[in-house]
Amino acid sequence: MHSKAVAVVMTLAKVACAIVSCATALMLVHIIPDLLSVKTRELILKNKAEELDREMGLILTQEETGRHVRMLTHEIRSTLDRDTILKTTLVELGKTLGLEECALWMPSRNGLSLQLSHALNYQIPVGANIPINLPVVNDVFNSNRAIRVPYTCQLAKMRPPAGGRYLAPEVVAVRVPLLNLSNFQMNNWPDGSSRSYAIMVLILPTDSVRKWRDHELELVDVVADQVAVALSHAALLEESMLARDQLVDQNVALDLARREAETAIHARNDFLAVMNHEMRTPMHAIIALSSLLLETELTPEQRAMIETILKSSNLLATLINDVLDLSRLEDGSLVLDLGSFNLHAVFKEAMDLIKPIASVKKLSMALILASDLPICAVGDEKRLMQIILNVVGNGVKFTKEGHVSIIASVAKLDSLRDWRPPEFYPMQSDGHFYLRVQVKDSGCGVLPQDIPHLFTKFTQSQTRSNRTNSSAGLGLALCKRFVNLMGGHIWMESEGPEKGTTAVFIVKLGICNANPNDLSVKQVTPVVNHRSADLHGHRPIFRETDQVAFSGSRDTLKLKEIHLDRRCAFASPAMLPVINQRKHKDAKWAAII
Repeated sequence: MHSKAVAVVMTLAKVACAIVSCATALMLVHIIPDLLSVKTRELILKNKAEELDREMGLILTQEETGRHVRMLTHEIRSTLDRDTILKTTLVELGKTLGLEECALWMPSRNGLSLQLSHALNYQIPVGANIPINLPVVNDVFNSNRAIRVPYTCQLAKMRPPAGGRYLAPEVVAVRVPLLNLSNFQMNNWPDGSSRSYAIMVLILPTDSVRKWRDHELELVDVVADQVAVALSHAALLEESMLARDQLVDQNVALDLARREAETAIHARNDFLAVMNHEMRTPMHAIIALSSLLLETELTPEQRAMIETILKSSNLLATLINDVLDLSRLEDGSLVLDLGSFNLHAVFKEAMDLIKPIASVKKLSMALILASDLPICAVGDEKRLMQIILNVVGNGVKFTKEGHVSIIASVAKLDSLRDWRPPEFYPMQSDGHFYLRVQVKDSGCGVLPQDIPHLFTKFTQSQTRSNRTNSSAGLGLALCKRFVNLMGGHIWMESEGPEKGTTAVFIVKLGICNANPNDLSVKQVTPVVNHRSADLHGHRPIFRETDQVAFSGSRDTLKLKEIHLDRRCAFASPAMLPVINQRKHKDAKWAAII
């Protein structure tokens, strides 16, 4: 029994062990892959940890590089002095990267060589030159990043050779673009072949086995770009300061020239004023005496000579007046004498003065006054008459046969805006209008290239100067200045020689409220019959300091039966009370001016 029970127990134990073994085997089927996957995951995590370490190191390196770049950029951009920028760059790069030498080669003025301009330790004298066509130099110029160069190349000869060393230190070189003011002109950015470059050379210490790392090379590239920007700013500043100094010098010279020109103009105008005054007095005497001679009995030959003298004297007097007016216009001393006048009467009076000259040349004259032309106007009547006479007289002078027409109207501003020159700005208002006068002739015409020069003083058209005339070239120059003074514009048109000329001027006149009938009466000059004047019992006094003028005036008055007292011929107004008290108490005195 006992052995049977033991056998049963052992059998059950064996069955239980078998069941446990089966269960264990089944469990191992699931556990073993899990164990294997844990190992795999451990390896993956280890690799990821290593990658994270590398990335963290790269981030730290980038941060350090960025910090160095910011520091170097701040130091470089803290000044705009070229020499300070370069020295600061080399010193800071040497500290940051632990360099043994850092140098900068700048292009020479002729562009054929590179010159050592800055170095940290100056083992070779600054100013040494190397040819720019070396292969290593071309390699650096053609690369936009820092490249390694041999320690034995001429770019790296700032230090003595590494004697006794097993391995020479690494050297890198990077190009630095040099820009100037002309590179910043619009649409003028230079291509790579036309730019100029400097070369920055960096040498690691000779007592170490350091190698250039990628982040260090990136730092060198970034610093080179920052140096290029800083140098371009410095170049801009230098060229701007140079241009400013040149402008200051030019302004000083121009101001000096302007003051000298103004002094010369004032001196010339003063001289002209004095000379005109001194020339007018004898000229008026010549005109007066010539007129008196024409009233006497003369032979035809004598009369012709006197008429020539009188005509030449009148021409010279007109020229003197024109020169004086021109000088006063140029120095700004001439102002307009504004007043109300009869505009229609001005044109009719101008026609009356021009018609006798035109009739001698058998020219037909026509005056057309537009219906909208006001009768009354406000302006300088004398200067307007002078402009009309000059322009119309110019047309008559250069017309052999045919006609001369005058058309006066109110200018329409809408039509003026389409063609007006930039210096002429007509503005519409209720208080004024623009008078447009067109003078058209069938004369010799003008070459198109001569038209811009017609209004220059002492200048004539080539077509007109070839003809017989007595013009001095002042008439149109005076007209232009008077028209400009009146806020207008004058121009001429011609299709060419022998095709006539059209002169047009526009002036600004005021609108007056006076009665046109009153103005027309004022235009009539009262006629005084000096011959029948009652001067009985009067002794005229003539104030004149020139003997010749006195003689001419005395002879003129003598023809009117007015006799001058020679003793009082040079009396001044202050002497009149004395003369009245001392002499001729029974007579009345009359002063003739």
